[in-house]
Amino acid sequence: MGRMAGRFARVEPRRRAGRLVQGLLSDLPRKNCWTIAEWSGEATPNGMQHLLCRASWDADAVRDDVRDYVVEHLHDEMAVLVVDETGDVKKGTHTVGVQRQYTGTAGRIENSQVAVYLVYAGLRGHAAVDRELYVPRSWTTDPDRCQAAGIPEERAFATKPELATTMIERFLDAGHRAAWVAGDEVYGGNPKLRSALEARGLGYVLAVACSAEVATGAGKFRADALAGKLPKRAWQMQSAGAGAKGHRFYDWAVIDTADPGPGHRQLLIRRNRHTGELAYYRCHSPQTVPLTTLVRMAGSRWRVEETFQSGKGLAGLDEHQVRRFASWTRWVTLAMLAHAFLAVVRADEHGGTPGPADLIPLTCNEIQRLFITLVVQPIHDAAHRLGWSTWRRRHQARARTSHYRRQAASQT
Repeated sequence: MGRMAGRFARVEPRRRAGRLVQGLLSDLPRKNCWTIAEWSGEATPNGMQHLLCRASWDADAVRDDVRDYVVEHLHDEMAVLVVDETGDVKKGTHTVGVQRQYTGTAGRIENSQVAVYLVYAGLRGHAAVDRELYVPRSWTTDPDRCQAAGIPEERAFATKPELATTMIERFLDAGHRAAWVAGDEVYGGNPKLRSALEARGLGYVLAVACSAEVATGAGKFRADALAGKLPKRAWQMQSAGAGAKGHRFYDWAVIDTADPGPGHRQLLIRRNRHTGELAYYRCHSPQTVPLTTLVRMAGSRWRVEETFQSGKGLAGLDEHQVRRFASWTRWVTLAMLAHAFLAVVRADEHGGTPGPADLIPLTCNEIQRLFITLVVQPIHDAAHRLGWSTWRRRHQARARTSHYRRQAASQT
């Protein structure tokens, strides 16, 4: 928290932000302004709500501090920038960016809010370093709705690949370097994103659909048609990296493409060794690289799923109960900081002296438990608990009275 102390205009919001980050790292079953304020010893949630809504501090500057912190501690010359989106299922229509749209979180079309994240993944660990809320066109074409949600006037509609491009360029413009970019079909199917990455001299391994048109010396073919023409000797078994249950082995094949422009372009094909299911990736590298490198970059894309899982499960990334744009930005930024802290401590622990052979290295989950148990001392005395019980019941009584008045007015 000391790294970003200068981003706060007053000492009170700076200290409260520290308590909020500790609350995000706590073992609370639900993490929001109410539960974290009670856990941290505050009398009401008003201060936490003020921190997210009206207090004077620069969330984008804190985001930059988080990015610098992650790169400094997880630095890797062969680091991969992974882009992906995740959705949070929401009720109602007033939460910023919400509409009925597909979200992988639910696996179907739901009333949800979607955001795109940029994850820095290296050998020492991985953590999110940037975020952009996806604001659908149904919002950007309604100025009154945007104003009510606090969306900046200059914020125009941007697709998810455009948001990814903005974050990657922001990362590079800050003076940081990465060798590769990975992403799923949403990003691999966007030629403007691929061109922007090539212009910056980045290699990429981006998933594409089976119907993607690929140029070869013999003409253009669908990706799945090319896969069907490969002989058996073209396939090689390679590990895409270690998973929770061991190495992820697949059969891989690579085809050189005839796309114009500098660098080397290839189509990478992955085949499941048990089901035969195929996946396809457009690849670009400034210099020639072996198949093992492309496979490792394709496997790096799963790091973003691990980041979402631990960010949501350990740091409350998806538990924000806020409606306005600024509040969402501030909550998510502090949640990214909380998760980055766990990732950095884990990397430092793994880089030290090896522990006993009969113990696995410390995980983010175990680091969180030890940190809260040994370092943070939340307030749990009886008077504090009873005070919060009174506050909650008084708030609920006011809410019930307001609902009854609104119902009575609508029936007259």
